[in-house]
This record gives sequence, C-alpha cells and structure tokens, in this order.
Amino acid sequence: MPLGARILFHSVFYAGGFAIVYYLIQKFHSRGLYYKLAVEQLQSHPEAQEALGPPLNIHYLKLIDRENFVDIADAKLKIPVSGSKSEGLLYVHSSRGGPFQRWHLDEVFLELKDGQQIPVFKLRGENGDEVKKE
Repeated sequence: MPLGARILFHSVFYAGGFAIVYYLIQKFHSRGLYYKLAVEQLQSHPEAQEALGPPLNIHYLKLIDRENFVDIADAKLKIPVSGSKSEGLLYVHSSRGGPFQRWHLDEVFLELKDGQQIPVFKLRGENGDEVKKE
C-alpha cells in the first residue's frame, strides 16, 4: 500500500476513534447523577425558565474546559444551556462521601450571557440551614 494511502487511512481511523471517544465521554457525563440532578433543578426553576425562554436546550460540555472536573468525590461542571430568549452556563457543584455513595448537589446556578446570575439550588444557607430551592 502506498505511503500516502496509509497516511490517509490512519488519519481517518484516528479521527473517527477520537470522535467516538469524545461522544462516549459526553454520554458518560450526561448519564451521571450529578448532571441529571442539576438539569432537573433547572427545568423546575421558574425564574431560570423565564430568563432562558422555551424550549430549553442542553448542549454538550466543552471537555477541554478546565472548569469541567469530575473525580471520585467531587464534580464541577459548566453545562451550556439555551432557550428562545437567552443562553448561558449552568454551573454545577456536586459531591459525595465516597466512591459508592450517591451524588448530591451542593450548588447550582445559571449565569446568562449578559452576566446575570440566577441561583437555582444551594444545599446550605448562610446560617447553615438546609435550603432546597432559592
């Protein structure tokens, strides 16, 4: 096989492999409980829904963004969202006690492209009381 054909074949093979891995990582994050809980909070928050406008669109994470981070006990994500009125980023902080324990949300807020921040969920209030929704 000529060298040019081999280079072309390998380039296509590796590009396809990279695309599949990127897709699988996106799928992995979107199935994570930390991701699902945050999206559910956004969908049930009337002020955020009003600011974005219907329909609500959840976009793929930017995997090269250093602020998207998940390890055994913590998850911090910036989920791109949009609607008919505006777009923004859903900031998520979630944690769990150990590797086999359930994820719980610590804080979720929506930052619109104009800089407005809408608190969607915060686990602890300033005085330490539990707060479900703001």
